[in-house]
Amino acid sequence: MIKATNLSRSQKKVLHWLVSIKYAKLLLLHFAMALLIYVHRPSAQFLLFGVLIFFLVYIFQSRNKNNEALMAAAYIAGAEVFFRMNGGMIFYETGKYSVILFLLIGLFFKGSSSKTTPFWIYLLILVPGIVIASQTLSYEVVFRKAIAFNLSGPVCLGVAAVYCYYKKVSLWQFDRILLMLLLPLIANMFYLFLYTPSISESLSTGTNSNFAASGGYGPNQISTVMGLGAFLLCTRLFTIKSRVINVIDLVLFGLMSYRALVTFSRGGVLTGVICIVCFLILLYYKRPDREKAAVVKKIIVASGTGLIIWMFSTIATNDLLLYRYTNRDAAGKLEQDITTGRAELISTELQGFYYNPLVGVGVGKAKEFRMEETGVETASHNEISRLLSEHGLLGLLAILILIFVPIIFWTKFKNNYYFLAFLAFWFLTINHSAMRIALPAFVYGLALLYIVDDNKRPVHKKKIEAQ
Repeated sequence: MIKATNLSRSQKKVLHWLVSIKYAKLLLLHFAMALLIYVHRPSAQFLLFGVLIFFLVYIFQSRNKNNEALMAAAYIAGAEVFFRMNGGMIFYETGKYSVILFLLIGLFFKGSSSKTTPFWIYLLILVPGIVIASQTLSYEVVFRKAIAFNLSGPVCLGVAAVYCYYKKVSLWQFDRILLMLLLPLIANMFYLFLYTPSISESLSTGTNSNFAASGGYGPNQISTVMGLGAFLLCTRLFTIKSRVINVIDLVLFGLMSYRALVTFSRGGVLTGVICIVCFLILLYYKRPDREKAAVVKKIIVASGTGLIIWMFSTIATNDLLLYRYTNRDAAGKLEQDITTGRAELISTELQGFYYNPLVGVGVGKAKEFRMEETGVETASHNEISRLLSEHGLLGLLAILILIFVPIIFWTKFKNNYYFLAFLAFWFLTINHSAMRIALPAFVYGLALLYIVDDNKRPVHKKKIEAQ
């Protein structure tokens, strides 16, 4: 790869134009994908099959030399909700299993660091809960499905962590990984505009989550992926040095933010905002003084765009969006429960931990336990309380590993601007949407990468063992 530092100013301009044209082509390709699925929904299955075959061939041909497995996993993690909402998945957990498969193939070619022991322990911690579940789950429950549904997310996280922890990647590889993650999110956004071009016609009489504005799918998951997409597009304004691409990304940032807002699901939007703030704090702190003025200018532009989108969305929804975010109903009356019932779900799961503190109630049993205690059969929205309920003290150990191992890693190598944002995305998402999708698990893994700036001379102050 040609290093930008070795090019003249005119050569840099040509390179930026070539990169911009390639980016525009990728955007058009993903718009065409969204249009095809909108016109002929069954094509989603063929497209997903084609994507999986393409990445498998890509990884085996390259032997994962440049972390192609991580790029493939990024694309599938970003595309999971898009294909799931259009019936493209072979089975419900195809997305998570595909991410696990790609990363395992990548580990086969490149291996993992010897320092990944904490995450192997985390994976082993999940096993006793399966044994307990074999004794506690009712006969009406299909054991295999219950285990797969509840453990596919945690296992996906463990595999992503094992692959990424202390993994050295160049800056250009990291940029490609994030682009692979972003592109299917943009395709999903295009599809939403095709599905619901007019938000005013999709509004209900209340301020509840809007399924019509979410492509007929779960607003919580759509809000999550659109929030992540808005975050990634915002960060590109600060990391991509191309005015053409910056303008394109600013427009896409506005569109993505709008689609996230009109779902009326607050979790993904607030998570996206917090991630942007975390990223900008690290970026501003780490940038040299001479570059901070330019960072501030871009922050003002991004903030202004966000404010305009918020005002436009509020007007388009007849102020219902404002009521939603101030926890009021359509009549403007303040609602009592800002958590929309999630607090009660957490409470019952903590009861399960209280009654069974050593080994928990078993994998998948928390849902049945809630039914027995409250008469309401609802899946968990909070992965932290679910781990405590179903795995007991081992679940608590798992939580401590997942929180403190990345923090210790960060204290040694503060070279990833995205670290706080990625960790925040994982933690906030699993607290409002559990691990129904692969994104929080995969993004958690990205926070553990050791990023090397290939445009700078190596500094040998610290040695790192990386694969």
